[in-house]
Amino acid sequence: MGDSKKYSNKTKAAFILLIVMLIILLGNFNTLRNSKNVNDNINAIYKDRLVVAHYIFQYAKELHFIKAEAEKLNLSDKIKKDEIIHTLDIIHNIDDLYAKTVLTNKEKQYFDTFLISCKEINEQVESKSWEKIANSSANALKTLESLSQIQIEEGKAKLAAANAMYNRNNVLGQLQIALLIILGGITFYLLIVKKLKRTVKIPEPPSMN
Repeated sequence: MGDSKKYSNKTKAAFILLIVMLIILLGNFNTLRNSKNVNDNINAIYKDRLVVAHYIFQYAKELHFIKAEAEKLNLSDKIKKDEIIHTLDIIHNIDDLYAKTVLTNKEKQYFDTFLISCKEINEQVESKSWEKIANSSANALKTLESLSQIQIEEGKAKLAAANAMYNRNNVLGQLQIALLIILGGITFYLLIVKKLKRTVKIPEPPSMN
């Protein structure tokens, strides 16, 4: 009967240990997955947000130049045309880089609108419609402001997601530490306390003789 009870206690202890180890193992898998997601979000913030913000800055710089050239009264039509066409070539070189980044649906719509404005400028420069070029440049710059705002919103969202996963990892880490303490306590109980109970001898009653 004693052996059966002893076996039952050991079985229960082993079952508890198995559950604790399983929880820790699942927690580790979840932590690894969260760490990968955090890394993906950080890479996305750099590749698809910070780099794109630099492209937008370059776009704006070149469009301000085109608008300023179109509004100048002391330049010949030939000089204006040559400089604007050269600047449009610089803009088109950025287009391919921008298109390779990950674009949201809203962002893609604004980018398509921006490309249409650039196409209009390209057509207007052939007809030397300087006033129209200035207006198209202003419209393209407004579109860039909208694209820039999207970058900020998407960057904040990615950062918030990364912070949330970081906090979850912290909670899981604390849970794993607590479980390891419990595991250590159970192990200590099984190895030390049980052993001490076995070594304690009950003193014999005093002899009446």
